[in-house]
Amino acid sequence: MREAKIAGEAEGCRIGKILCIGRNYVDHIKELGNEIPERPVVFTKPATSVIGDGEEIVIPPYSSDCHHEAELAILIGTTAKKVPVAKALDHVAGYGVAIDLTLRDVQAELKKKGLPWDIAKGFDTACPLSSFVPADSIANPQDVVITLTVNGELRQNGSTALMIHRIPELISYLSGIFTLEPGDLILTGTPAGVGPIKPGDRVVAEIAGVGKVAVTVRQ
Repeated sequence: MREAKIAGEAEGCRIGKILCIGRNYVDHIKELGNEIPERPVVFTKPATSVIGDGEEIVIPPYSSDCHHEAELAILIGTTAKKVPVAKALDHVAGYGVAIDLTLRDVQAELKKKGLPWDIAKGFDTACPLSSFVPADSIANPQDVVITLTVNGELRQNGSTALMIHRIPELISYLSGIFTLEPGDLILTGTPAGVGPIKPGDRVVAEIAGVGKVAVTVRQ
């Protein structure tokens, strides 16, 4: 089972639930033609979708349109249930960089039919993930810049300051639905600039001061 590792620590913790937030940046909502939600849009990925720096993305044969979505990832360090916003950050162990891979063609077809789209988000290798830095090493996680390049070309460049639902609000909201446990991850949404990747591409997501994850797409 995959582990989430905090920089400087010899051992990691087993990854539990991966809770992902959709439609959390206005420009990204607009580029996909979606409506701005009143509450956070939540979906999940299994721990088996995680790969690390230097590993390979494998696009499933049932898709021909896989998109990248770079995000700030939150690692939960202590159990949280119905946590008030003011106490939410107390439960964060660290911050990292994730790429939420989405099979856009599969997702669109399933959404059109009113069906769940887990297979568009949760396939093996769908969650490239960096190691985590300790939470207290990031002065303000709500003001860091997320970038993503494909073969050296800048595709995404946006600040977490642009989130609709901010980090403490997300933790509080999610903890009212799911008990958050050590090792759980929260992917906080992606800024604008998402787009397709193809076999042979090198994809690098980075957040200054937080980390970087670089992966390639299997040929």
